[in-house]
Amino acid sequence: MHIKSKIVDQNGLERIVTRIAHEILERNKGSKNLVLIGMRTRGEYLARKLFQKIKEIERVELPFGILDVTLYRDDFRKRIKQPEVSVSDITFDISDKDIILVDDVLFTGRTVRSALNALMDLGRPSTIQLFVMVDRGHRELPIRADYVGKNIPTSINEEVKVKMNEIDGEDAIYLMEMDNN
Repeated sequence: MHIKSKIVDQNGLERIVTRIAHEILERNKGSKNLVLIGMRTRGEYLARKLFQKIKEIERVELPFGILDVTLYRDDFRKRIKQPEVSVSDITFDISDKDIILVDDVLFTGRTVRSALNALMDLGRPSTIQLFVMVDRGHRELPIRADYVGKNIPTSINEEVKVKMNEIDGEDAIYLMEMDNN
């Protein structure tokens, strides 16, 4: 894979998070019943950025959790190598809450489906709203995001990489292309 283009830089990513925070607060008429849950790995860091932005706007700290869906994946048994399983960290009751589920890239929809299954095992939320930084198309399941940072239509031989400073050394979004070897 090689970099085809840098779509969003750090400032652009910050602007997207600010816009999405305002959209979430507007749609939910404030932050009263909201909880944030970031999907491992990059969704977790995006959710932390969203958490900070909502805290700055509303002057309130929302309940914050981390969800690992590895064991809920429908392709879990098909993988040859052993998947890396992390631990979910949701220390509050999600029942009757409005969950903002955060992930980096929406592609086939299978990861989100896994997350919905995992969340329903933890309780019965009022709503689950999905924020993805990038929607790249190619859905295999009828899943759509409620909040989208950037729509980036891709071909099947392209990939979108959302980079987070905490693990990648920068906040950015790249469009990658497979090498023709």
